[in-house]
Amino acid sequence: MIDWNEIDTILLDMDGTLLDLHFDNYFWQELLPVKWGELNGLDAQTAKERLLPHFRRMEGTLSWYCVEYWSDYLEMDILSLKSEIEHLIRTRPDTVEFLDYLSGLDKPAAIVTNAHHSLIELKFRTTGIGEYFEHVFCAHHFGYPKEESGFWSALHDRFPFHPQRTLLIDDNVTVLRSAGDYGIRHLISIVQPDSNAPPREIRDFPALDSFRQLVRN
Repeated sequence: MIDWNEIDTILLDMDGTLLDLHFDNYFWQELLPVKWGELNGLDAQTAKERLLPHFRRMEGTLSWYCVEYWSDYLEMDILSLKSEIEHLIRTRPDTVEFLDYLSGLDKPAAIVTNAHHSLIELKFRTTGIGEYFEHVFCAHHFGYPKEESGFWSALHDRFPFHPQRTLLIDDNVTVLRSAGDYGIRHLISIVQPDSNAPPREIRDFPALDSFRQLVRN
């Protein structure tokens, strides 16, 4: 799927790519509606119906990924609530083996994520993947989500890379399109970001079932 001789720089998403997206999906789809409903005298289904339209409006914006925004909007301690289910934070299959492989390639690699910095810390602490990366770039520090071109310009200013010789792996196809519009050539998605959800059909980009597909024997 990849000729590593054509790659100088590796950019990796975190949630849904290196880490199982089940933690995040369970939080937003199940736990949060229950807890918010309890605070507002609503059953879980009614709470979901009240929350869903606003969720959809915020998707793809920086606020969608912001712990402070949701804590203020919902009047709840979102970070503490997420910490209650940190046992669900886990790597996707073959992630550690892939990161070990990348370590031997002697190519600069970075995590590029929309996740809030407090959640990056929580997930690094739980999984240990942070020790593989010297560079971690958070969209909140740039002021743009990865869905916007401003993110890639800001990233390039901080972490110079040649777009035509850069690989980005990300489960979010909107992000991949944005990166492609910026000029990043090698773009790969993930077939099953959430281990508890069915595999997806990805039409616009090559997509991985397993990181083993990228490991050269």
